[in-house]
Amino acid sequence: MEIVSGHLLARLTTIGTGGPATAFARPTTLHELEEAIAWAGARGLGVTTVGLGSNVLGADEGVDALVLRLAGELAEAEVDGTLLRAGGGATNAVCLHRARAAGLGGLEFACAIPGTAGGGVRMNAGAYGSDWSDILVRAFVVAPDGSGWLTRDELGLEYRRSRVEPGHVVARVEYRLVPRAEPGIKAAVAELVAQRKATQPTTKRTFGSVFKNPPGEVGAGRMLELCGLKGHAIGGALVSPRHANFIENAGGATSADCLALMAECRRRAREQFGVELEHEVVLLGALAD
Repeated sequence: MEIVSGHLLARLTTIGTGGPATAFARPTTLHELEEAIAWAGARGLGVTTVGLGSNVLGADEGVDALVLRLAGELAEAEVDGTLLRAGGGATNAVCLHRARAAGLGGLEFACAIPGTAGGGVRMNAGAYGSDWSDILVRAFVVAPDGSGWLTRDELGLEYRRSRVEPGHVVARVEYRLVPRAEPGIKAAVAELVAQRKATQPTTKRTFGSVFKNPPGEVGAGRMLELCGLKGHAIGGALVSPRHANFIENAGGATSADCLALMAECRRRAREQFGVELEHEVVLLGALAD
């Protein structure tokens, strides 16, 4: 496993912004992952995992940490009965493909989430009324002070959050699925994909949903739309004209542009609705301070 310096976060994130990481590696086995975390610990570096980079906004100045993207066997998935075992870096698309081929349902909602198994656990990702807590059995979490399996309850999955701590890496995931005919799975996925394409800017560079939905009947996107923010831009960052809870890189955007636009969205929501929106995107580097 090679550990390199200066790898740009802009090359790792779907929004396409962010400066260099102090260190970057692609561990392919559990042993390599543990070695990488130990390497970072010996140098006083934090550890962060980016997955597909679809829920990440990194500082333009860079991130003083070891940034990981799981690969190899840590990005594979296989079916055992009604159990789907996946590496933390396995994409939701790969997991869904394996499940569909085996005639197993329950993961269809993940077709709307361009991320990984590990990222899904960390944030209890969800869409269309389902989330990771509905299908997760347990996850193997690697930490500087020891590694092990944690059950769904031990992971404390709640709306868009878990007890997985910063610097801990979800290396393996087990899902319990249910038998379902492949045509039914394909039809359900096709319907969800069509809904997503009709309502979200799927052809634009974004980092996914910006804010968590606040309590109540009005979601974050609708709230920001009512604030008149669709199409509002700061620098190269644009509130999507299609869905106001997405920020697009309209060309040459920086993370600072995105953060400033997020701040304006929060200000407008606070003034008009008295609601303090909480960001869903993970902030790295100086942005998180």
